[in-house]
Amino acid sequence: MQSPNESAVADVTVWYDSDCPLCIREINLMRRLDKRRAIDFVEIQSAAACPVDIETLMKRFHAQERGQPIVSGAAAFAAMWRAIPLLRPLGVLAKSRPILWVLERLYLGFLRIRPRLQRRVRRMVET
Repeated sequence: MQSPNESAVADVTVWYDSDCPLCIREINLMRRLDKRRAIDFVEIQSAAACPVDIETLMKRFHAQERGQPIVSGAAAFAAMWRAIPLLRPLGVLAKSRPILWVLERLYLGFLRIRPRLQRRVRRMVET
């Protein structure tokens, strides 16, 4: 167990759009599931130093497992899932190229409808 004086280094860093109601809901769920606090959730809008330009970060979901390159899309979700014990089996399964390929296609489909979903969620939150 880590003492309060030890600096914790996250297993995964996740960059997210804190202006996106969908993103906020998902990140809040992931925070609740991340009981080990293994993920560093970074708001793109307030990040002091981003390893990727903000425009690129805003277009796709990005994550980085400690010691690994930054990944985006389905691979980023899989990296985040691997840090959460409950979701780890899904993240490990996504290491398979065929599975990751399918997940990436699903993610690309989601990106096409994301603006409409964001508008709906914003309207629900406002009412």
